[in-house]
Amino acid sequence: MGKKKKLFCEISPLTYAVSLKKEILKRHVRNSLSKEVFAKTKLQEKLPVLIYSHGNNMIKRGPGIDPRLQENKADNIRLACSRMDGLVIRPGETFSFWGLVGKTSKRNGFSEGRVIVNGKLVSGVGGGLCNLANTINLLVLHSPMTITELHHHSDALAPDPGGIRVPYSAGTSVNYNFIDYRFKNETDQPVQLCTWCEGDDLHAEMRTTKEFPYAFRIVEEGHHFHWEDNGKLYRISKIYRETLDRSTGEVLHRELNWNNHSEVLFDESLVPSEQIE
Repeated sequence: MGKKKKLFCEISPLTYAVSLKKEILKRHVRNSLSKEVFAKTKLQEKLPVLIYSHGNNMIKRGPGIDPRLQENKADNIRLACSRMDGLVIRPGETFSFWGLVGKTSKRNGFSEGRVIVNGKLVSGVGGGLCNLANTINLLVLHSPMTITELHHHSDALAPDPGGIRVPYSAGTSVNYNFIDYRFKNETDQPVQLCTWCEGDDLHAEMRTTKEFPYAFRIVEEGHHFHWEDNGKLYRISKIYRETLDRSTGEVLHRELNWNNHSEVLFDESLVPSEQIE
């Protein structure tokens, strides 16, 4: 078989930049024609009821990981957090990650961090914001919000800290502005997104005015790593989302949320041998 023909964006850095500008322009046009109502109102006071919270350390350490890019990533996340902390998404409104964060340029205060381009980890301005988008996605998966735009990338960017596996600890891709993360509030009550950083730790909460009748949880099954014929190592698992009756704990609904098949983009020697099948 002959070599697979390269896409225009894969020919050179110049063609990639041209393709990027084209996609950004197309999204601007789509946004201007959209009838979506995007959430913009922020409150300093937190709504009284916590739906779900999640936090993680923003700095990854290990072989092949540039500490400078990690520090820059943390700075990028702190800046993005400040632009959405306290946001209230009213019934009928849509959350848009890029609608709040804005363009990730040096002029807007962003630094170079790690980004994924054509399946490879490289440096780029605004790198690391996938960490924030994925944290927000975890909150949304534990709420009755409706995800309206989601793009997956590798769920194996770094080894699991301390051997503890957190499903969806990574894997939500964002790229200004055409690869967005969006969800819509189709309930009858407002929700609030709170995002902030303390030291090198990212914190996020989703809050509301009264408890919803249902709770949600994420369950991962069949987690393992596998060497494939192309000579690459992949993380494989099935991730389910369960809906529970809050008063009884009974599972009312279970759906496959992601059939995970992610190329390992960190040093394969860091994967525990007992997890490789």
